[in-house]
Amino acid sequence: MKKREKIMEYVFLLAAVISIVAVALICIFLFANGIPAMKKIGFVEFLTGTKWKPGNNKFGIFPMILGSIYVTGGALIIGVPVGVLTSVFMARFCPEGLYKLLKPVVNLLAGIPSVVYGFFGLVVIVPLIQKTFDLPVGETAFAGSVVLAIMALPTIITVAEDAMRTTPRAMKEASLALGATQWQTIYKVIIPYSISGITSAVVLGIGRAIGETMAVLMVTGNAAVIPTSFFEPVRTIPATIAAELGEAPAGGAHYEALFLLGAVLFLITLILSISVEYISSKRKI
Repeated sequence: MKKREKIMEYVFLLAAVISIVAVALICIFLFANGIPAMKKIGFVEFLTGTKWKPGNNKFGIFPMILGSIYVTGGALIIGVPVGVLTSVFMARFCPEGLYKLLKPVVNLLAGIPSVVYGFFGLVVIVPLIQKTFDLPVGETAFAGSVVLAIMALPTIITVAEDAMRTTPRAMKEASLALGATQWQTIYKVIIPYSISGITSAVVLGIGRAIGETMAVLMVTGNAAVIPTSFFEPVRTIPATIAAELGEAPAGGAHYEALFLLGAVLFLITLILSISVEYISSKRKI
């Protein structure tokens, strides 16, 4: 038995080492191809430039950064309230029969390919937005926000619900015994106790939204301009990489700029991941 445990220990260690090496190789490959662009363009100019015209050697990603912020921020404004309220319902009020139906549906949403969400957004959401708000085109930041909000819901709901279910039963019963209602118990006891898990759910939802490519590419209009409202076409960082990498000549300035763009996205997601770890380590009672 001890020999088996030792073998499995080495197997797990090997799996962990392979994962670390794989991530390290991806980082090296990404930055090795992106750093030359940083030297040619200038990192500050790259971040603050407002023109993305590879044919004229203009590589300013500020419009893409704003586009990503608009789409991701809108997705959070829509998705977080719906996701948290749904998780409260599933954790505290949902009948067992309905829960057995609702839980697989939420998990199924997480397994739907992003291109399917994009197609749904293009066929249903985009025309609906165009007609409702009387816009010239429906491919806007708002359309991307709605699609991403739907895509982020499974992550937010699942993580937030699990956090709420970890609240000790004694705390909930003590609150009810003191005369608090169900809603007062949720607001004063359950949510404060599970706030770190709920916050982690929100941050993971941000990570899910900011890195999405295909669905956003299909419904946001893909216009590299500085947006002034949610009802204008935008272009996000992942959509730019997906749309242009195939046509960029290898080794050229455009090719290297796209890798540097990927490095910027990598740093953003890394910061989000570190935030999740930090928030998850804090338990507020």
